[in-house]
Amino acid sequence: MPEPPVPPPPRRPRSPEPIIEPIVEPIVEPTIEPTTDFHIGEEFGTAKRNLPPAGIVLICIAAVALIVGIFVLTGRPKPQGSGSINLVTAAEVPGQNMILAAITFTLRNTAGKPMWIHTLKAQLTTADGATFDDNAASAVDLDRYYHAFPALKESAEPALSPETKLPAGAEQRGTIIVGFKVTKKIFDERKSLTVAIQPYDQALPVVLK
Repeated sequence: MPEPPVPPPPRRPRSPEPIIEPIVEPIVEPTIEPTTDFHIGEEFGTAKRNLPPAGIVLICIAAVALIVGIFVLTGRPKPQGSGSINLVTAAEVPGQNMILAAITFTLRNTAGKPMWIHTLKAQLTTADGATFDDNAASAVDLDRYYHAFPALKESAEPALSPETKLPAGAEQRGTIIVGFKVTKKIFDERKSLTVAIQPYDQALPVVLK
């Protein structure tokens, strides 16, 4: 006889599957910080914040201008001498439309050091405004001019010539002879006559009238 079928083993009950609960993260509310006004003009500076009051600025500018003005006035070169023309005698050169003039003047050295004369020049300004210049004749020629034109020697002083040394504080009287291409009438009606004495170590000449 066939054997009876073997019954299957009993099924074990399945264990229940674990229940996985979802992880819920807490909701964090964003923190709202108070806003701050930002002015870029104040960040980089303004004239109102960085500059002193206008009154102080104006005072400083005025003080600087005063100092500069004093420096300019005191630093400006000045002639280191003075004097004046004492006598002028003119003689007309026949047939040459020209005059020779003997100019006698007094020169004072007002500097604190000796003055060495470099050049002597006279300038004539006529009544109509024309100007004529001439350098003083050499001292060795004065006697020849006096011989040819005796009028020039009247009241003349010793010649004052280049290379003459005038000590500090000293005064010297001298005569120079110059020539101008004008008639004696025009010379006598002149507007002005000046003598410019240029020392060696000075920027400006001493101008005598």
